Amino acid sequence: MNLMKLQIVELIDRHHHMTSVAEILGIKQPTVTFHMKSLEEELQVRLFESRSGKTFLTEAGQALLHYAVKINSLARESERVVREYDSLYRGTLHIGASYVPATYLLPAILNTFSREFPGIRISLSVKPSPVIRDMLVRHQIDMGIISSEPFTGFGLQAESLCKDDLTLICSPGHPLIQSDMLQPEHIVRTPFALHGSESSTRQLTDLWLQQHSLHMRSPVELDSLEAIKQLVLLGDHVSFMSRMAVQRERLQGLLHVLPIPGHRASRHIYSVHNQDRLPSVQIHRFQEVLREMGKQLEQAL
Repeated sequence: MNLMKLQIVELIDRHHHMTSVAEILGIKQPTVTFHMKSLEEELQVRLFESRSGKTFLTEAGQALLHYAVKINSLARESERVVREYDSLYRGTLHIGASYVPATYLLPAILNTFSREFPGIRISLSVKPSPVIRDMLVRHQIDMGIISSEPFTGFGLQAESLCKDDLTLICSPGHPLIQSDMLQPEHIVRTPFALHGSESSTRQLTDLWLQQHSLHMRSPVELDSLEAIKQLVLLGDHVSFMSRMAVQRERLQGLLHVLPIPGHRASRHIYSVHNQDRLPSVQIHRFQEVLREMGKQLEQAL
């Protein structure tokens, strides 16, 4: 078993044509076939099968794919880290972030870091927190910055940058502000803007509803934080949202922020990395900038 064979496994699953695999690897098709047969002989199990002129992985091949993807990714990472290790002024950082930190935290950090290290290219993927955690496990990114409730496991190391509570937001003139004893039942009787099903805020909202045995009455579901804020600004709807996400509107008096009645889950902005991944000097410096900005935000929020 060698890296070439594992690359072929990953590419066959992606393209299903040996000709395409050969072109990507810069080798001839008979060489691809030779490596495929050699791998099957080594492992003594059928890994590939042909259907309708295409090549697919068998169930055993799919099991091998799980490890091939990780090994190929680690091989690429090791080569990159060794080449870039001695320099803070060249290289690439692959960062993943959930929507709140990507929108309201990272722009200032990226601006600061880019000024200091203009030769370093930064690639940012913006996805829901569970997707970012999965990308870290698969070694697809160097680090993640996510808004999440505390978590453990997955071989990931998380460092809290700042607290980012979930709050109830509404327009300044909304009737809920006048309530002396706001109850969960009052919220579900109010027009509500739900976050998309994959977001961590939606997961916490669903958990809150389950804890109080409540159901929303015809909520509006939106995938965009800004769209939710614009809907709430119109006056009728309310929503749950990160305190960081509405800091500007709160200070400007455009939105009112209230504690969520009966809400017990805490949430933070975390810097997360895979414990099996050796951080480069670029990542170390980026984490320093993150910590500095996190302290400033903690005081502001």
